Amino acid sequence: MQYQINYKPAFATIFITLKPGESIISEAGAMTSMDAKLSMTTAFSGGFFPALVKKFLGGETLFVNTFKNNTQTPLTGVFSQSSIGDIEAIELQKGQELCFQSGAYIASSKNVKLGVSWAGFASWFSGEGLFRLKVIGPGVVFFGGYGGITKKQISQEFIVDTGHLIAYEPGVKLGVGLSGGLFGSLTSGEGFVSRLKGNGTIYLQSRSVEGLARFLGPKFR
Repeated sequence: MQYQINYKPAFATIFITLKPGESIISEAGAMTSMDAKLSMTTAFSGGFFPALVKKFLGGETLFVNTFKNNTQTPLTGVFSQSSIGDIEAIELQKGQELCFQSGAYIASSKNVKLGVSWAGFASWFSGEGLFRLKVIGPGVVFFGGYGGITKKQISQEFIVDTGHLIAYEPGVKLGVGLSGGLFGSLTSGEGFVSRLKGNGTIYLQSRSVEGLARFLGPKFR
């Protein structure tokens, strides 16, 4: 499998070329165009019960699509996300795990296993759901963010505004708290934030859909 991410950083799009016999798995609705001879099948994301958990308790789609090259020549598919922003690709080693916030996952190579991870009641309280999509290597995984994407290694408590965290390693634990004191949190406009603890890598998006909604809301009244 060969891939290239074009139109970065605002309108990033993934071009994936599959050799004969190769396949790629994508989130439902992620494919924007493809060669006509690529075959597509649809299945529950990670199995029936995990798919239900991700759908109703994690905010993910119920199905994933598999695109396979059954011909003798290379074929290309194009994939993207719904929001404006950047896309990253990570080469996962065998057994390496990564958890995604709702809507961040776009596609992955066939060997990557899709599962669910308990996010905790703190995540649910912040509006992010009780479960996370978890991917397990080996293989390539593609994910996107609204705006730019920043990779950061943390080893102590780190605060992220709700809606800006898009992916993290399982060693990072999520909590929710006020950005400051009660009065300061209410008057600063920051409110609740995610408090991250542990050792691991996190990925942040520079904008949030929730922030956009708050900005546009008063203009439509």
